[in-house]
Amino acid sequence: PAAIRIYRIFKEGFQDFYQDFKGLMIVRKKLRRNYHELGCLSRQELELNMRMPGDMYRVAPVLLISALPFANYVVFPLAYLFPRQLLCRHFWTLQQKIQYSVLDQKRRLRYYKPVFRALQSKVSSLKGHQTHNLWRQCIAQLGSGLHPGSIKVANVQHLFGNGQVYDLKNLPSSHLRVLLKMHDMHTGWRRRKRLLERAKMIYYMDLAIMREGGVEAMSQEDVRTACFIRGLNPTNMNADETVRWLKEWIKLSKGLKDESWSFILHLPILTAYNHPSNWVLIH
Repeated sequence: PAAIRIYRIFKEGFQDFYQDFKGLMIVRKKLRRNYHELGCLSRQELELNMRMPGDMYRVAPVLLISALPFANYVVFPLAYLFPRQLLCRHFWTLQQKIQYSVLDQKRRLRYYKPVFRALQSKVSSLKGHQTHNLWRQCIAQLGSGLHPGSIKVANVQHLFGNGQVYDLKNLPSSHLRVLLKMHDMHTGWRRRKRLLERAKMIYYMDLAIMREGGVEAMSQEDVRTACFIRGLNPTNMNADETVRWLKEWIKLSKGLKDESWSFILHLPILTAYNHPSNWVLIH
């Protein structure tokens, strides 16, 4: 019966949510003890720290209203009918998690081209720079439906470093806005600080993956989640393809120099802009 199904979904969902909430509190305490150094966290702890606040914000109205007398008789069936809008991943089935992740990725993909155009618009200003020709080749390849090789991408990393043209501090507000949207973040206050925090979170996740045995040690579900976080739709890829792509990403990420955090934020463009698995969502 529907009533029993709803009861089971909410019972198990609340249990999972509460466990993750407790886990988040432990993570926050751990960060305070270690002076907010993200390197002290495991990959799972970093993912929890990044995703759980959004889950709490999403499900908060349902939890608050359901606390009112008899309100749960209305709120829970309504939330069951609109799980994506009113609930978070703790209450979703595996199929729903994949479906909603794809929808989120499809929304993010709308901002890939504007971010690419923002990168492209600065190419001419780099004339005379030692890597101008190399960067122009990278942009040309991306514009023609290809991806530059990882060696090329690594060699232009410094363009995103301190004081450089693509440094976070030097990006215009229009670029920041689409970059935030591409990373599924709101465009309100503290734009640069929140982007910096996101870049660090992803970077330290990459280091944690290497520290914990590499991509091969991850489950396929964890690999898919990691791909979604980094801007790639993995649903049309087999296990070997997702592992290979994530390993290439981490190879680029772990070579970060001069605090080129903007490089991490733009890696979805440099590594997944023309990926067939992404293109199938928008074409």
